[in-house]
Amino acid sequence: MTGTLINVIAVLVGGFIGLFFGAKIPEKFRQTLIHALGLFTLCYGIFIFTKTQNVLIPLGSMVIGTILGEWWQLEEGMEGIGEKLRARFAGGRREGAGPEADAKEQRRFVDGFVSASLLFCIGPMTILGSIQDGLTGNYEMLAVKSLLDCIAAIAFAATLGSGVLFSSVFVLVFQGGISMAAKLAGTGFSEAAISEMSSVGGVVLAGIAISSLLALRKIRTGSFLPALLVAVIAVYLLNALGISY
Repeated sequence: MTGTLINVIAVLVGGFIGLFFGAKIPEKFRQTLIHALGLFTLCYGIFIFTKTQNVLIPLGSMVIGTILGEWWQLEEGMEGIGEKLRARFAGGRREGAGPEADAKEQRRFVDGFVSASLLFCIGPMTILGSIQDGLTGNYEMLAVKSLLDCIAAIAFAATLGSGVLFSSVFVLVFQGGISMAAKLAGTGFSEAAISEMSSVGGVVLAGIAISSLLALRKIRTGSFLPALLVAVIAVYLLNALGISY
């Protein structure tokens, strides 16, 4: 859990820096920085996807996982959490602001929470680092990830506001949960399972880049999350059936 706690602190530090000093950063500079992060995230997602050993596994996982995500209404659930956090901690409607301005501010808060939560918790460093931390107590990988997340949090908070700060809760629960599960189980996922889960994560990262960072088209990326677990189940199921892939 040490690595996860470091990551949470890094997100909070970066978020506060971006939130309080973001106004001093020119809008054009902020937008360009977000676009740069978006292009990097898109390319990184594609790079991770190429690590798959069988393209049919991430494809099938995305289809089944998305069906489950829509059925369980995960996107709405995450947005609902963001809206409740904003109502509780962001002071509600601003004085003198009309319904349209308030709705825009609420959308901004929710986008910051959801986008940052997904970005900080998707990828091989999250999975591998959390498992490594849980099994051996070695948090070096998560320490490196924390630095990257801190930089991203500065840019996110400067553009998307205080919702980014609350993504640290999602980081704590998600990464901490993986570390605790690995510690209790005593063994990590197989190399093949990690590879396919990371490949699916690459697709989700690409979706985040297109939807939230580059703002090309709205994509309900929260509904993709079950695909990560489906990929692991698919690998072990194929192994159990003796099917080579």
